[in-house]
Amino acid sequence: MMSNRYKGRSLKTLLDFSRQEIIELLDLAEDLKKKKKSGNEPKPLLGKNVVLLFEKDSTRTRCAFEVGAFDLGINVTYLGPTGSQMGKKESIKDTARVLGRMYDGIEYRGFSQDTVDILAEYSGVPVWNGLTDSYHPTQILADMMTIREKLGRLEQVKLAYFGDARNNMGNSLMIGSALLGLDFRAVAPRDYWPDALLVERCRAIAASSGAKITLTDDVAIGGSNVDVVYTDVWVSMGEPESAWQARIEKMLPFQVNEKIMTQAGKRAIFMHCLPAFHNLETVIGRSINEKYGLNGLEVTDNVFESPQSVVFDEAENRLHTIKAIMYATLADTL
Repeated sequence: MMSNRYKGRSLKTLLDFSRQEIIELLDLAEDLKKKKKSGNEPKPLLGKNVVLLFEKDSTRTRCAFEVGAFDLGINVTYLGPTGSQMGKKESIKDTARVLGRMYDGIEYRGFSQDTVDILAEYSGVPVWNGLTDSYHPTQILADMMTIREKLGRLEQVKLAYFGDARNNMGNSLMIGSALLGLDFRAVAPRDYWPDALLVERCRAIAASSGAKITLTDDVAIGGSNVDVVYTDVWVSMGEPESAWQARIEKMLPFQVNEKIMTQAGKRAIFMHCLPAFHNLETVIGRSINEKYGLNGLEVTDNVFESPQSVVFDEAENRLHTIKAIMYATLADTL
């Protein structure tokens, strides 16, 4: 059983937790997953209430928090992009103090990391970062759970992240890799590398965890003989349509395709936090095809649909890891 030191704590970034604590959360997620699959699942948090504050729409994050909460016995209120007055008629600080009087926990998904920090400071209850422009910690917990399931370990796993390495996923994968001892390679154009101060902090963590942090714009150096090939969309939610052309010109050499996967090796797994632009079955996918003649963007369809792809196992694990963080930070005993 885990100790009670998690109760009341927020997950703003993975840096809020130690290496051992993250491993314990992954262990808890695996246990919760087994219990759900067996149909032997208790509801240890009956009577608890959480609110989901979404300034950005979502599929996986919302569903994982809602189903996870219901599985644990928690009541849920969802407030979508137009569902509250936060930041419009009411300050974030005031919203935090109101919600903290009514709810046992707050999930936030939106733009500014400052919003997460203010909610955590003033609400008096655990706050979980479901995504900001800077960090996406709940996704990384699911990613690390998936890697451990598929490869049997995390230490010295070679993970090559292709694309925009300065976005929330690039930042968070680098932090998670540093804490958990992975060999992380950001394979991206130089002006899309993570912030230098964050890189320095991660390298300091890596010095004690055994991790490695590499930044390169050379696809062959970064992506040869790796265990995990990871990518994300090139233009994030909220960015203007005008960003597409410049981003495509920069990122096309870093597209995950058959050549990249061959270079990685037959045992490499492909991961993506989703949604992915890998075919013409979306409005944006068709629009990109009409304008730029591309059938896929950050990943080609044959890679996405290949046996090496574990993206839907990864998506499912959002549920189990989010349940673990809610359970650990809300339960009186574990």
